[in-house]
Amino acid sequence: MTVPKLRFKEFDGGWTKSTIQFFMDNNFILDQMDGNHGELYPKSEEFSATGVPYISATDFSFGDVNFATCKRLPIERAKLFKKGIAKNGDVLFAHNATVGPVAILKTDLDFVILSTTATYYRCEATYLNNHYLKNYFESDFFVQQYFGIMSQSTRNQVPITTQRKLNIAVPNIQEQTKIASFLSAVDEKISQLTQKHELLNQYKQGMMQKLFSQEIRFKADDGREFGEWEEKTLIDSVDTNIKWSFTGGPFGSNLKSEDYTELGIRIIQLQNIGDGAFLNDYKIYTSPEKANELLSCNIYPDEILISKMGDPVARCCIVPKHHDRYVMCSDGIRLVVDKQNYSSIFMFYQINYQDFRQSASDVSTGSTRKRIGLSDLKQLPIKVPCLEEQTKIANFLSAIDQKIEVVAQQIEQAKTWKKGLLQQMFV
Repeated sequence: MTVPKLRFKEFDGGWTKSTIQFFMDNNFILDQMDGNHGELYPKSEEFSATGVPYISATDFSFGDVNFATCKRLPIERAKLFKKGIAKNGDVLFAHNATVGPVAILKTDLDFVILSTTATYYRCEATYLNNHYLKNYFESDFFVQQYFGIMSQSTRNQVPITTQRKLNIAVPNIQEQTKIASFLSAVDEKISQLTQKHELLNQYKQGMMQKLFSQEIRFKADDGREFGEWEEKTLIDSVDTNIKWSFTGGPFGSNLKSEDYTELGIRIIQLQNIGDGAFLNDYKIYTSPEKANELLSCNIYPDEILISKMGDPVARCCIVPKHHDRYVMCSDGIRLVVDKQNYSSIFMFYQINYQDFRQSASDVSTGSTRKRIGLSDLKQLPIKVPCLEEQTKIANFLSAIDQKIEVVAQQIEQAKTWKKGLLQQMFV
């Protein structure tokens, strides 16, 4: 008998497990259609500022559709579509390019149009709860099925006919509703935490604007006002007493893939330099011997690492304390500040401030991916208060970042908890 490991005590009996096609044939699923519109696919010039939403997989956000980001079509143009016409309550599954995200369509509109990247599932509510189906699509039982299919192809997609061959398991409607209600409460908690995270980030950006524009000024501990900020360039902040205190990573020929090892000295890659944060994924290493050969490209905890490339260019992070030392990638720039006159944390926030970012972008080269050279970066302007005020600003913004990090951890914990629930509550 097919039953889950974790179950509400008032329910018993087996679950029906079969293909999506089976549930379509038995009217649990009334309609399933993708947004592959062929000749009707809209041209870029046909989109408008208002009108009927044209939904793609990138518009899915935490189980909902973000209507603020989606494209729109005039109503007359939208009425020409013959399929991919989704309605309120439909379960949306991203099946092309970006595969896996799921959302429930919530709209007061008569319909929306799906792009070629999404499929809708329309449930018969007396037999199949749409929130239950949405959560099942997020479970490992379902994910492993379409991942297995994609692994057999070079294309990152799960076509609509292939989806119909995938299996789902369904209890009676009462148990579905109970499961859906419980998991919806978990989703709501994750949504609330996510909103809190976004608001804290907005608050931080607003405070950075006010602090670095000097709209808000701190005072000394004794109540006196600090002096005027000085105009400097980035190179002025460098500690000239430390060798290679402002330098780029190794040339590509000096650090090749064959130099990578399973353990040893970690290489900080471009992907690790987040937008104001170190991203601890993408772990690769090289031998201590190779790291010693590239001593000029070594970087150490609490130093600043700036990206020469990417989106955005000149973003930076603080090197973490996970290891005693690292090797920079070729597109990294090490910055060691003069601690007698500069706060590393203040400089970290200054470099990530929008005005500095814009200055870096203005002198960068490249149309698709911008790149900034070391010499140009050196001459970028900065405005600097005295060290005491730098420290106060750094401490203030760090305190906000700590709150943001706490909420981010809570979100991850909630997502991990939900993933475990899906594993135990579904079959």
